[in-house]
Amino acid sequence: MDLYIDTANLDEIKQAADMGVLDGVTTNPSLIAKEKYDYVKRLTEICAIVKGPVSAEVISTEYAGMMEEGRKHAKIAPNIVVKLPSTIDGLRACKTFSDEGIKTNLTLCFQPLQALMVAKAGAFLVSPFIGRLDDVAEDGMDLIRKIRAIYDNYGYKTKILAASVRHPKHMVECALAGADVATVPFSVIKQMMGHPLTDVGLKKFLEDYKKAFGG
Repeated sequence: MDLYIDTANLDEIKQAADMGVLDGVTTNPSLIAKEKYDYVKRLTEICAIVKGPVSAEVISTEYAGMMEEGRKHAKIAPNIVVKLPSTIDGLRACKTFSDEGIKTNLTLCFQPLQALMVAKAGAFLVSPFIGRLDDVAEDGMDLIRKIRAIYDNYGYKTKILAASVRHPKHMVECALAGADVATVPFSVIKQMMGHPLTDVGLKKFLEDYKKAFGG
């Protein structure tokens, strides 16, 4: 399973990249707004650090605007993936971009038929939002499992990118369900390497060594 970081913060991206486990980056208008920085400049900086897919989201809700924005984003770097909403206009834009050889990430996916449609239109990634489904008393992981089954049934090549991941348990469930990618905040990446027994064990090893050899 590939691991992406969901942020527009360069510091976090650099730290995750230094760990040697970062495969890509996802951004969205909310994350960019949080940074209060020019979107194109920030995307350019991110692509200089990360050579894997970097999702750049459009803010247009209509086909023509999506195409204009997406084409501009795609010129920033060869690893840019144009991020589109899972709507009718987003579906149309996905098909056009796919025909032009531009990769797309169809975001805000909340039901399996959206995932089926965008796969038929040639999406590179589809982003089901599992945490937001959990928030409204639905089962986000069930959506991942359904999309996995549909894609496997018909041989669709679109990658399932689990988004809105809130905690390490989500990550374990995504891996077991067969998600191709998970995009997570930096806080979750750090939590993935944590366990209290690791801390206790390391502390004891060091204490025993000091007792025996001093220092």
